[in-house]
Formats: sequence, structure tokens, C-alpha cells
Amino acid sequence: MELSNSTLPAKQIFILAGQSNMSGRGGIHKQQWNGVVPPESAADGDRIFRLNAELEWEVAHEPLHQGIDANRTCGVGPGLAFANAVKEHVGVVGLVPCAAAGTQIKDWARGAELYDKMVKRAKAAAAHGGEMRAVLWYQGEKDTFFKEDADAYRDNLETLILNLRQDLDLPSLPLILVALASGREYLEKVRHVQKGIGLPNVVCVDALGLPLEEDNLHITTEAHVRLGHMLADFFLKHFLHQ
Repeated sequence: MELSNSTLPAKQIFILAGQSNMSGRGGIHKQQWNGVVPPESAADGDRIFRLNAELEWEVAHEPLHQGIDANRTCGVGPGLAFANAVKEHVGVVGLVPCAAAGTQIKDWARGAELYDKMVKRAKAAAAHGGEMRAVLWYQGEKDTFFKEDADAYRDNLETLILNLRQDLDLPSLPLILVALASGREYLEKVRHVQKGIGLPNVVCVDALGLPLEEDNLHITTEAHVRLGHMLADFFLKHFLHQ
């Protein structure tokens, strides 16, 4: 249900971006979502909203990335578990889902469609009233296939962070990275980069060891809830009072 932007309270805004493990594949089997929503990921019609594909606020519910990660079957992701865990501390939460399955870091370079769409959505969210609090970023599996992609990951990720801060005019915008839970031959090389980014106001949670679906790539519904809580813990620890 879309809501009138003029009647909504100001929100604490979080951008959710990356690949399919951010857009959510919890509970998907044979391209069908089982519809099971854990209580930690329940909707809250008073305090948790999402910016939909039409740039309108609506009550957030699973699948959070439905209509955003287009032409994909989305399931449970980490976003709502995160929002439910931080809402008591920050008030009304506005989630801006932007993730897209199967994307490399270079697909998020300035000028690329996904990057420009993310910036557009972030600006639209802020224009409706609220404060941009952080970016939650879970991406990189697609960059673990080939050495040249893994070798370029650090420069591409750091450039993305700096460009996004510049284009949103938020030079200190916090960013919480997720170190990959799964990947291919160069997984550890990409994880090493993710855990070692030295830019200010960038922290990393480690998803390694979270349970995976049968494809050994996507994390389970239970894992998405745990990841949402890990992201919330890091936000509250590092960025709540910024």
C-alpha cells in the first residue's frame, strides 16, 4: 500500500545495495518463495517503510526487494530484521532497497545504470524528509570467479564509496560492508579486501559461517535474520550517535 509522502513522519534512511544476498533469497526453492516470514522480519506499519520502484514510500514487508531486483524471485533478506532491531533506537526507519542479483562491482561504477539508480533513489528518499544514516552493502560473489576481477576489487570498492559520498554530498556517510559467506576460487581475496577497507566510517561484518541454501551460494532465511542483527549491532555500536 502506497502512502502519501506528505503524511509520513521523517525517517532514518538506510540504503541497501549489492547482489542477491542483499536483495534476499531466503526461503526460495525452485524459483518459488515459500512465503515464510520469521517474526524478526515482520512488518511494522507505524515505523518501517520502504521506497518502492515508483519512488513512493510504503509499509515495508518481505520480500523487501520485490519490484526492485526486477525479474528475479526475491525472498527474505536482512533488511527488515535490521530495521526491527534498530527502530527502538532511531525511530521511524526508511529502507531504500537497491540491490541487483548477479552484479559485479564494476556494474556499480559511477555512470552505470545501477549506480545512477541508487543515487536517484537515495536522493528521492531524502527529499521526502529524513536523515541518511548508512549504506548496507553485500556484494562481491560475482567478483570471485576470475583473478582480474578480484585484483581490481579494492580500487573499485573504494572508488564506489567515495563517489557515492560525493554524489550524495555526505562525505562522512557510514557504510557497513558484509564480508562474503560464499563464492568461487578467489573468495578469500575478495573477503580480505572487504575486511581491510581503510576508509573512515566504513566497518565490516563477517558473514562467513552463516548457513547456506542448497546452492551453496545464497544464505538461508535464518542466516538473513542473523545477518540483519549483525548489521544492526555494528550500526548501533559505531554509528548510532553520529
